Formats: sequence, structure tokens, C-alpha cells
Amino acid sequence: MRHGVVLLPEHDWKTAAERWRAAEQLGYHHAWTYDHLMWRWFADRRWYGSIPTLAAAAVVTDTIGLGVLVATPNFRHPVVLAKDLVSVDDIAEGRLICGLGSGAPGYDNSILGGAALGPGERADRFEAFVELLDAVLVDGDVDRSTPWYTARGVTFHPRAEGGRRLPFAVAAAGPRGMALTARFGQYWVTSGPPNDFRTRPLREVLPELRAQLRGVDEACERAGRDPATLRRLLVADAAVGGITASLSAYEDAAGELEEAGFTDLVVHWPRPDQPYQGDEQVLVDFAAEHLVEKSCV
Repeated sequence: MRHGVVLLPEHDWKTAAERWRAAEQLGYHHAWTYDHLMWRWFADRRWYGSIPTLAAAAVVTDTIGLGVLVATPNFRHPVVLAKDLVSVDDIAEGRLICGLGSGAPGYDNSILGGAALGPGERADRFEAFVELLDAVLVDGDVDRSTPWYTARGVTFHPRAEGGRRLPFAVAAAGPRGMALTARFGQYWVTSGPPNDFRTRPLREVLPELRAQLRGVDEACERAGRDPATLRRLLVADAAVGGITASLSAYEDAAGELEEAGFTDLVVHWPRPDQPYQGDEQVLVDFAAEHLVEKSCV
């Protein structure tokens, strides 16, 4: 199993840089930051942009994977996002992972005057978003117009070499999103029940996680894809809580999730207050026991 951490973009860069370096030095396989204009719990606090943050993180690290969690159509256009992604990926020398999601209602949509969309409309928009982003990154030359996006006379360089673009980590909880994951994703991402922030023990959420894993397998099979080629990533600490409460809790959860079929576990860097309040020492101890030696192999 691979392990990662989410670093909220809340600190000035002098402080944040130390966290990104520490995540790499501890042996974590990937580190992520959220992509929002404003965040539900930090509307009255500082909140930096994900793309500049990841570009800066690429400069101060060497080996750790760097991820955006997750870019959405709420305020991103696929052509503009593609340009930002390849720029950061160039700085990171191929270490960027692009998380993608359909975009829930909230600040990211409303502050720009976006229309309130129902679940079906968000799914339609997300499909168009991912398809166009993939086309720009892989094909380079794109000229299309859909009900959601226009891309006229796009000639995009650099294109993905041999059709292998930077990896997509697609967040999906329902059949349409899972079908999209099977078509385009290198990772499938879940945080458990969608938009559920009631923190519950893993044992209570695990049945739903198992059902989602089965859904992803079935989506891959319908698409003619080997399910084993898709990594399965859980972002913990929202619906699934308590994982980093102690070293033993972290170890037990990692074992249960790996047995269930997850390949990647991502936790939040513990903060002094809510959300994601906790003790940084748990991350340090887990890394010392399970990550440092492996990361050097």
C-alpha cells in the first residue's frame, strides 16, 4: 500500500515549505493539497491557490508525488487547467497527479455566479470536462464545442508522449463517475459516503467502501479494462475518522483497507484545531515504522 498526506494550503510559504519537505523526508509516497477558491470551514481564513502551491512544492522536493485534490468544473476550464498541469508537471519532472471531481455545490460555484446544477447536470458537465481535458493533453489539436465547453483551434504543446499523459485520480461515488474513472483514471478516489462529514469509525463505513470497490471493479469490466490496472485511494478523516488517533489505529486501518482492496491511503496532516485536529507525532511514528526504509528501496 502507498501512503499520502493532505496539506491544507493555509500557511505562508516559509511554513508550508517545511511541511512539504517533511512529508517527503518521512517517506510518504504522495502529498496533496485542495483545489478551492474558498473552503467551507476556512471562509474567514487565508487560503492559497493549489497550482502555485504545487509548483512551489515541486521546487523544494525531489521524489514525492504531488497531487491536486480535486480540480472541478466549478471554476476550471479544461484548456486552461491543462496548461497549468503540464507547467507544474514539468517543474516536478513528472511527479504530478491530477485529482478530478464533479464539483459539489458551494463557494467555488456560487461566488463566480455559476448556475445551481442538479446531480445529473453535474455528471454531464464532469464527463465533458474530463473528456476535453484528456483530449487536450493527449491529442493536442482540439476543435470542439459542447453544451458545456468550447475549445476552438487549440494546438497544445507539449502533448503526452506516446499518449501517456500525467495520471488522473478521478473522484467518484456513483455509476456514471465510476464509468468515467474506468475510461480515464489511473486512480479512483473516494472519501466514503459522498459529501458526508459525519466522522465515523472505519468499521462503520467499511461496508459502503466495499460496495464502492465492487462498483469500480464492475465499471472496469464493462469498459473492458482489467480492474487491477486501477489504483484505489481513500482520503480519510472526513467520513472515515480516527485513523490517525494513534499509531495502532493507523496501522490497523491500513491493514483493513489493504485487505479490502485499497492501494493508497491518504490522511490529513494533523492540525492544532478542527478540522483534522490531531498529533503530528502519529504521522512521524507511522513513517518510522512503515515508510522510511521502503521509500529508500
